[in-house]
This record gives sequence, C-alpha cells and structure tokens, in this order.
Amino acid sequence: MNPDAQRELIPRDYTLHVIGALNDLKAKLLATAEKCQLLDDTGRVPAAPSYAELLQHAADAQALSADVVRMTAEFARSTHSTNRIGSAVLAHLATAATMSSHAAPYFAETAESALCLPRSSSPTDRQYRENRMVIDHATARAYLRRTSESLRDAANELDAHLDFHRFFPAPARQQSPATPPPRPTTRHR
Repeated sequence: MNPDAQRELIPRDYTLHVIGALNDLKAKLLATAEKCQLLDDTGRVPAAPSYAELLQHAADAQALSADVVRMTAEFARSTHSTNRIGSAVLAHLATAATMSSHAAPYFAETAESALCLPRSSSPTDRQYRENRMVIDHATARAYLRRTSESLRDAANELDAHLDFHRFFPAPARQQSPATPPPRPTTRHR
C-alpha cells in the first residue's frame, strides 16, 4: 500500500458526516431561495411591499451565511483541509462562504427600497425603485442558489473521494489470538 496515498485519505465516517452536513445546508439554501418571494401572483411588485417580510429575507440569508462560514471554518481547521482533496473541498467552501455573504445585503437593499416606494415623487421614480427592488431581490436569491451549487460541488468532491477508499482496505482490527487446534492424541501401548 502506498503510504502517501493513504495519508491523503479523509476518514470515511468524517467524509460521510461532512457530505450529510453539506447536503442539509444546500437544501436549506434552496428552500430559502424558493421561499423568499417579492412579486405577487401577477408578477409585479406589490403596491405596498412588506418591509418586515423583506427584512426577514435578509435575516434568513444572514443566518444561513453564518452556517456556511462556520462550516467552512471548521473544515479549514481540520487536518484534512491541507491534502489534495481537502484543498479542493475547501476551495468550494470558500466560494460558498463568499457567495452566501452577498445575499443578505441585497435582501436588505430590497427592504430599504420598499420603505421608499410610498415617498416616490413621480410614477417614473416609483417604477425605477420597483425595478431596483426586483433586481436586488433576484440578485440575492441568485447568491443563495450559487452558494448551494458550491456546497453541492464540495459534496461531489467528497463523494468521489469515497470511491478512492475502496482501493485501500480498512486497517485490520486487533483480533484475539486463535486458540491452537487440539493436539492429536497418541496412545502408548
């Protein structure tokens, strides 16, 4: 067995744990991106969009971003982040951390614009603000989706790494010594 290749192995249980955590967080990001809606059923900005609801979108994105950053930091502190596969996973996690941190400010900008709509001085000004809201909100949702894609890519790297494990047998457990077979009995006549 090649000792260098074996050093590259990330333990199977740890790998499965990280893949599970990545998949859970990815699902939460996609669900939040889907749940956070700005437009009404007709596809237009509501006449009086709820500032509180839009600000909650920012709070949800902020909480998810904190989870992504925490997961990235934990993986970066692990001894596995410095080997070949770990570096590739860490690169995807770093991208996810960056992408996730951009979503909340765009949601917050959308909420702030909602407060300004009633004070619009003209229909043109209102239309401009509505368009800005749509763009900011869509951008925030796109950042959530891109974050989930980066987490998916990290999970795929680890999943492919699991295939590598089959080339290296698990270390044999210490077994208790087997009892020796009975000696043949010899009869003396």
